[in-house]
Amino acid sequence: MTRFRNNSDRLLEVTLQKETVLAIAGSMVAYTGTIKFEKSILGGEGIFGAVMRKVKNEGMQLMQASGTGTVFFAQNAAEITVIPMSGEKMTIESSSLLAYDTSLKTGTSFAGLRGAVSGQGLFSTTVEGQGSIAVISRGNLIMLEVTPANPLRVDPDAFIGYKGNITQEFVFDVNWRTMTGETSGESYQHKFSGQGVVFIQPAER
Repeated sequence: MTRFRNNSDRLLEVTLQKETVLAIAGSMVAYTGTIKFEKSILGGEGIFGAVMRKVKNEGMQLMQASGTGTVFFAQNAAEITVIPMSGEKMTIESSSLLAYDTSLKTGTSFAGLRGAVSGQGLFSTTVEGQGSIAVISRGNLIMLEVTPANPLRVDPDAFIGYKGNITQEFVFDVNWRTMTGETSGESYQHKFSGQGVVFIQPAER
């Protein structure tokens, strides 16, 4: 399995030993060793997911890096967090996924109103299995726990992803900003209930 580590808060280091890693196209900033870079069409999500994204013009532009050596990835000086996956499933905004192991299975999840209102698109990406993913965010990635007794409401613009036994619903709220005529994503909120973790960023898109 490929080795993911943070070289710094904004630089991902991936060590390959005759292995392959998938990453956002154009995110490689340096490498050592013998590495081959190629465009990836499906990205592990299968034909159906790729076709659905293509129809909605939301395809992830991915590349694969294969060989032996060390590859460094970055994206617009964003903060990078490595999340190990141990068989669970995570739903994440496609624009927040920097790189991931080819051992992981990816797919699509319909984002509905949340994606339409936030402008992130109608589809999110699901990641499942054993391996590592690298997530980008504006500021440090924040993990908030959701329990049956404590549901969580999140501004769609701050939302990054979630994992666990969680249900989600889109809710409307009138607050002081909308009452004063200011536009804000906070008039639309995403409610998470159940048991799990929600990932957010301390900034709005």
